[in-house]
Amino acid sequence: MTTTTPHSGEAHDAGHAAKLNWLRAGVLGANDGIVSVAGLVMGVAGATAERTPIIIAGVAGIVSGALSMAVGEYVSVSTQLDSEKALLAKEKLELATMPDEELAELTQIYVDKGLDEPLAREVAVQLTEKDTLRAHADAELNLDPDDLANPWTAAGASFVSFALGALIPLLAILLPSPSLRVPVTVVAVVVALAITGFVSARIGGAQRGRAVARNVGGGVLAMAITFGVGSLVGTGVA
Repeated sequence: MTTTTPHSGEAHDAGHAAKLNWLRAGVLGANDGIVSVAGLVMGVAGATAERTPIIIAGVAGIVSGALSMAVGEYVSVSTQLDSEKALLAKEKLELATMPDEELAELTQIYVDKGLDEPLAREVAVQLTEKDTLRAHADAELNLDPDDLANPWTAAGASFVSFALGALIPLLAILLPSPSLRVPVTVVAVVVALAITGFVSARIGGAQRGRAVARNVGGGVLAMAITFGVGSLVGTGVA
């Protein structure tokens, strides 16, 4: 086979990694929603104490941000899906036109994993007889033909995760009295960002304390800047 895509025998690990990637994407989507809408509503709150402009800005931010995330994820995963389909089509062609070479390559993969050549060939033959494309796609491409990337699922997950995250600062700034809006929102956002930072670090195996501090620090900075800008704009307009 001529493709330069590295093969791997860790198909199950790859499947597990893919699930973790989806979870991480969901957490990051929620994190984006929290930071984006928190900055937006804090900016408006810095300019005015009226609820209506804050509601309009917050809802508009949730809808536009969630749609942007969904479209971006759909385009990205669609590109991945096209690539996976192209690799599988190439594999099908090579299996049809050069089956002996493909069997030899599959055998070599299992030899590289530590099997003796006779056993490796027997494994390759049995797997090929059971499901030729799946056997080669799994070992050579690390793909499951029945479990390819789904752009609609990715888009939906991004939309929902962003919207759910964004609801936190919006509700936090709308529910309290005007005098408590800013401190309640800051506390709610800090707690939410600490949770998403912790979960993201745990999924990725990173240092949790540093990830939480970085996440919270970035969110607080964004809120402070937008609140300051909103205050200046509101004073200037008034």
